[in-house]
Amino acid sequence: MNVLNFISSFFSDNAHWQGYDGIPTRVGEHIQYTLMALGIAAAVGLPVGLLTGHTGRGGNTLALIATSARALPSFGLMVLMFILLGLGMAPVMIPLVVLAIPPILVTTYEAMRSVDPAPVDAARGMGMAETAVLLRVELPVALPLILSGLRSAAIQIVSTATIAAYVSFGGLGRYIIDGLYQRNYEKVVGGATLVAAMALTTLGLFWAVSRIAVSPGVRRQN
Repeated sequence: MNVLNFISSFFSDNAHWQGYDGIPTRVGEHIQYTLMALGIAAAVGLPVGLLTGHTGRGGNTLALIATSARALPSFGLMVLMFILLGLGMAPVMIPLVVLAIPPILVTTYEAMRSVDPAPVDAARGMGMAETAVLLRVELPVALPLILSGLRSAAIQIVSTATIAAYVSFGGLGRYIIDGLYQRNYEKVVGGATLVAAMALTTLGLFWAVSRIAVSPGVRRQN
């Protein structure tokens, strides 16, 4: 039985569309994990990246932090958090947030540093406050790169949130973990297909946001 047959069988089975183990429920759980982790990571990474990029200080420290965080194995960290904290949302969120912060942090910093200094100096020369320079001059120009960092983080979270199933949580990883345990490869392939579809959907959403949020002039420059 080939992969296409597995996919067809999985999605044509009505049992997979209802109940606590149904596709709508599992997709909703996966979206919840993704939004929570991305929101926390953005709340940490964006302000730090904006501030350090605006001042030009701390770039080496950010690179060191990002490299260290990327070296941590998400699954191993989750198991460690599960041992230390017990069953709960924290052991799942911590690895996902740690995974998502580096691309947001580093990309935001680099986006701010890539802004042409001429309009920034002109804004300061006109007497604009530093906060206004940051929000009204630098941020609009840096926004495309900042969104790319958020997009990368979101894709990584969507792909890695499947590990939540290892500690008895839900999400699309439930199909993969349960399917492997039961040797039900139809379920494994179906779960993997759903994760891939969600990743592609995430790409599409960020493309739409960039079309709306980024000014046409900045888009043409990029």
